[in-house]
Amino acid sequence: MSMARIVVDPQFTVAPVDRRLFGSFVEHMGRCVYTGIYEPEHPLADQDGFRKDVLALTGELGVSTIRYPGGNFVSNYRWEDGVGPKEQRPVRRDLAWRSIETNQFGIDEFVDWSRRAGVEPMVAVNLGTRGVAEAVDLLEYCNSDAGTALADQRVANGHAEPHDVKLWCLGNEMDGPWQIGHKTAEEYGRLAQETGKAMKRLDPSIELVACGSSNSKMPTFGSWESTVLEHCYEVVDYISLHAYYEQHGDDVASYLASGVDMDRFIEAVAATADAVGARLQSRKRLRLSFDEWNVWFQGEFGGEDSLDWAVAPQIIENDFGTVDAVVVGGLLVSLLKHADRVGVACLAQLVNVIAPIRTEPGGRSWRQPIFAPFALTAEGAQGVVLQTAAEGPTITTAEFGEIPTVDTVATWDQASGTTSVFAVNRSPEESVRLTIATQGLPAVRTATAVQMAVGGAGAAAGSDESAWSPRETAVELSDEGAAIELAPGSWTRVTLVA
Repeated sequence: MSMARIVVDPQFTVAPVDRRLFGSFVEHMGRCVYTGIYEPEHPLADQDGFRKDVLALTGELGVSTIRYPGGNFVSNYRWEDGVGPKEQRPVRRDLAWRSIETNQFGIDEFVDWSRRAGVEPMVAVNLGTRGVAEAVDLLEYCNSDAGTALADQRVANGHAEPHDVKLWCLGNEMDGPWQIGHKTAEEYGRLAQETGKAMKRLDPSIELVACGSSNSKMPTFGSWESTVLEHCYEVVDYISLHAYYEQHGDDVASYLASGVDMDRFIEAVAATADAVGARLQSRKRLRLSFDEWNVWFQGEFGGEDSLDWAVAPQIIENDFGTVDAVVVGGLLVSLLKHADRVGVACLAQLVNVIAPIRTEPGGRSWRQPIFAPFALTAEGAQGVVLQTAAEGPTITTAEFGEIPTVDTVATWDQASGTTSVFAVNRSPEESVRLTIATQGLPAVRTATAVQMAVGGAGAAAGSDESAWSPRETAVELSDEGAAIELAPGSWTRVTLVA
């Protein structure tokens, strides 16, 4: 067995844990909204049609923020279609996912659902087929006091108080040729600047996210961020990042090391943003919004053109297993390690569509294996993030070359005296004994751990939670700290209490 060691010391902090790191995403795509979070005919629906079983699972997942309504969907969306009396709302064709949109769920329902779920709403505006005026109209509808036409319309629709949405996305993936209303970096940068300027004139308290590259493999990656931010750096607060990961062939080791790609992506975008800020002689330091990330079997998806027109069709409802859960746990480690720059992150999506929560129309709901590492990290990551560079073995992967076998991060909550260590063993074949040196902490009285390992279930564990639930794992305590065995291909949370 290989040996690895980390030092956990509160003197070496990265940043406070921002709860917005544990966001998710609800798009009008497939069954995420209809028969996902909203199903008025369901036996467990509340008075507004929200599925109470999904609300309960959302709370258990620990989600803090929800991005809505897209995603590709937003770039052809008319927000006005989704407000007012439901019997008068128009049925439209959604060009993004070739679906029939009934508009029975819109911005008012989303904010109501968000309040009931105890999450912060994050709203995207359409900068694909629409522009400045429509974005400002939506903001006025949501955030302005009564007394003007759009705010009065909201009041007439049953919401006397402003929705007070603080987080706004200036479009979605505008660099992608698949996007309805796709733009060049120059076109989008100017539009984002003018839209953001107008929105902040109406409500200076809001925070704005500019579209970064749809993924780091885009041919315009880097140059897109640079050009866009040259225009809108001073008006926006975040630049977005999107990434999805899947296993290619039998290469499990590279898949388990997906966090390496996320690390490089974050660091490259942060460096690009800082370079623009330096050129502009700005004192502002832009933060990052990683507002779409997850595992996704993209090779199994035939693309938008393969879809038939339907209401809430089944789209990319992937069945995840423990290997996918370990990867998700590793990606959460990467996000926490960069908590000084990443201020928002959204697991895409919440329900049914490549999601931790699945439902049957009119029937049951259940957790997928990726639910567990997200929920356990959201629960355990409290206080401040600590630096924990691991000393130990390396592994050679086909995609990333030689990398550390173990990736770790820790958080420390002084108020409760609790330290949480999150560790991924990227080797699919070899166990690693991890020693956690805790001399910088108050004396540790108790230590517990839970672990998920690739060998703990098949490739698609589905709804059989007994096959994949995290297992309690022994932790050895000594005067120097704690020690634990990291199984091959595993994600582990260690909890140390002073």
